[in-house]
Amino acid sequence: MSRWPVSNWSAPWEFVILGFSGWPPELRALLFALLLPLYLATLTGNLLIVGLAVVDAALHTPMYFFLGALSAVEVAYTLVLTPPMLAGFLLPPGGQAVGPSTCATQMGLFVALGGSECLLLAAMALDRYLAICHPLYYPQLMTAGLCWCLLACCGLGGSLLALGLTTAIFQLPFCHGGLVNHVFCDLLAVLVLACGDRDLQERTLLAACLLLLVLPLALILLSYTRVLVVILGVGGAVGRRKAFSTVASHLMVAVLHYGCATAMYARPLRSRSLEEDKLVLLIYINLTPLLYPAIYTLRNRDVQGALWRAVGPRTPGAAHQADVT
Repeated sequence: MSRWPVSNWSAPWEFVILGFSGWPPELRALLFALLLPLYLATLTGNLLIVGLAVVDAALHTPMYFFLGALSAVEVAYTLVLTPPMLAGFLLPPGGQAVGPSTCATQMGLFVALGGSECLLLAAMALDRYLAICHPLYYPQLMTAGLCWCLLACCGLGGSLLALGLTTAIFQLPFCHGGLVNHVFCDLLAVLVLACGDRDLQERTLLAACLLLLVLPLALILLSYTRVLVVILGVGGAVGRRKAFSTVASHLMVAVLHYGCATAMYARPLRSRSLEEDKLVLLIYINLTPLLYPAIYTLRNRDVQGALWRAVGPRTPGAAHQADVT
């Protein structure tokens, strides 16, 4: 229970995003100069994958449909979170004031996009499981209609979770002021400002982490374990190498995403430090989305071929060779 009188419990008129305003100015300027090019590279890489998945007919398959959707989510994620993070390096010592509606919008978008990405990675694992473990039935099972249905379910699931968590947190009274020790209105950074009994909200948040992190990750690991068993047991060396490369790429992305998300959210509120969370967020926002295009393009010959067809010389001989291959 808070030491503040109950009469002082209310919703603040505004929240103040502290960002990195307490860090030394030289360090903030250095990080801003380093992370701005990463931000631009992340946008470019993910937009490139989205564009290739849309315009290249060779990539009009369920696997690249989900890959394009994942990159589109990363673009939205980057546009929502990275500009406030970069602005956090330039904030004055007092931080930046935002209204409650803006704060709730930031929180909701973050949860919706993050939740959708968690579910989308599980859908990608399902696609690979069906393609490799049940190849004869795969074209009949993974139809375009099912792909769009899975994508819609991922987006709806993330949106409903965001609505529920954001509503639950903003129904709480706040007695610790509106100083948000984060680069945006993160769930936990706002929750620590609340007074009274926060156990229900904490349990709800942990349940959401279980639903979006632990269960999908368990399904992904089980699916890819089965896939690896099948790969090692059948097929030629070339086919095994290509399938193993695809599975390894997906597993690397899943481990990066779920690892960072678990480090930030799958812990009790009393055993965490918001300063540490901000450091983890720097990796989660800047490095993880940047690695996705690198992992998929450097390890995937189909994407490399699509990229070459898009930017390579358009001579008759090259066009004929592309059609043959």
